[in-house]
Amino acid sequence: MYYRKLGRTDITVSALCLGTMTWGEQNTQDDAFLQIDHAADAGINFMDAAEMYPVPPRAETYGQTERIIGNYFKKRGTRDQWILTSKVAGPGNNITHIRDGNLKHNRQHIVAALDGSLERLQTDRIDLYQLHWPDRETNFFGKLGYIHNDNSFTPLEETLEVLDDQVKAGKIRHIGLSNETPWGTMRFLQLAEQRGWPRAVSIQNPYNLLNRSFEVGLAEIAIREQCGLLAYSPLAFGMLTGKYANGAKPDGARLSLFSRFTRYNNPETVRACEQYVQLAKQHNLDPAQMALAYVTRRPFVTSNIIGATSLEQLQSNLDSIDLTLPEEVIAGIESIHKTQPNPAP
Repeated sequence: MYYRKLGRTDITVSALCLGTMTWGEQNTQDDAFLQIDHAADAGINFMDAAEMYPVPPRAETYGQTERIIGNYFKKRGTRDQWILTSKVAGPGNNITHIRDGNLKHNRQHIVAALDGSLERLQTDRIDLYQLHWPDRETNFFGKLGYIHNDNSFTPLEETLEVLDDQVKAGKIRHIGLSNETPWGTMRFLQLAEQRGWPRAVSIQNPYNLLNRSFEVGLAEIAIREQCGLLAYSPLAFGMLTGKYANGAKPDGARLSLFSRFTRYNNPETVRACEQYVQLAKQHNLDPAQMALAYVTRRPFVTSNIIGATSLEQLQSNLDSIDLTLPEEVIAGIESIHKTQPNPAP
């Protein structure tokens, strides 16, 4: 494992981050404990959660992922060995079971969400607290074609002021963004510097071989502003492993279990996946490890968030850290991307 600085902080995080959104839905608490132990043994010190998890979000499982993590810390006593993240949910997205569904990034909701997460996680602070998606209507979760909407949203100034209070109270150490746009990212950074409020140290957005839209606008910001990417869905919900080839529906796989996830299985995506998997096999590489290695080595990435439903999957993902892709593989990836650019934005 190797490590990188988290923004402009003195925190060093592993280049692979342990994702948790299956814990409490596809994985039991015992499964999660084994995954955390295994990841720690491999050198991972970075774990990503959210109040909304597990996914898909349901009232019956709300907060269960954080409860599992909290139970782990209580049993193992290893809280200080981890850089822990969580996220406050935003409005929309058909989530009606969290705070009556009227979610905002204002004082009421941020404080309530944060206090709830701290209680479930059985900790006194969260190292990186993120806004899960924007309060305003804009492009995220695959939305294309910007349509401006003047509907009211919580002013970014109000959001940052509340987060500043939580940092001063010691409840969070640093803040981050997620599913954010170039305008939103730069505006948050500008306001923080003007007002002396917490400066975002990271941005957690989707990034994989099927969705490299982060490169247009945000990659330069990530490097120049030292607000690096925490890449989520690096395997595009498993599509880039090749396990869904030829219409296969493996038992227990996310896209087999949940019909709501359609972002990564459109016809153009399927065609691009076939080419990436074929490229990997031509070079005797595991398709999943090739896809992960490409993401992890990008200069604007701080950490690559890997998730798994079995220890075998987790180990395969961990092994990608030692893979340096040959130049001919990189060239092959770029060639496919040129003919099939961002089929799953």
